[in-house]
Amino acid sequence: MAAGISRDEALSLLEQNIKNPNMIKHCLASEAVLDALAAHLGEDREKWAMAGLLHDLDIEITNADLSVHGRETSRILTEMGVDPEIIEAIGLHNEKSAGTKRYKPFHHALAAGETITGLIIATTLVYPDKKLASVKPKSILKRMKEKAFAASVDRDIIRECEQIPIPLNEFAMISLEAMRSIHADLGL
Repeated sequence: MAAGISRDEALSLLEQNIKNPNMIKHCLASEAVLDALAAHLGEDREKWAMAGLLHDLDIEITNADLSVHGRETSRILTEMGVDPEIIEAIGLHNEKSAGTKRYKPFHHALAAGETITGLIIATTLVYPDKKLASVKPKSILKRMKEKAFAASVDRDIIRECEQIPIPLNEFAMISLEAMRSIHADLGL
């Protein structure tokens, strides 16, 4: 338990604080993507996956107010003794609340990884079968260029993958494959 929290404890914490099942699915997707990115880069998979899983812990507590989102998560996780690197990455996934810029590959990976999940899900939902297995990485890249498609997904944050550094096309493929690996949990 190098992260300072077990996955079961983290899931319990999510269930206590997040009632929207789609938000739980987003956290699971982010966990899978961060785990895959850590594996690809030779980073600490447990830490990166845990940051993905818990990054939106306070989204409902803060009513998705980006001026404070992340602060309550940091407080809760600090009190629990969670690894400070995880807490820092979670705090910096929302720069508006953090008041500072992301500066480590871990920070950029979490921000880009959790953001691309929204684009991948939106892309999946326009397919007739609504299955991740049908989605091609090139479809995700095509949708990246369509500003009106999933307009709330910040393409600039997704492009932070290049600061990890992983090229965008490879990042989309890794992220899609990670989400496919948990398709049953995502209902896609």
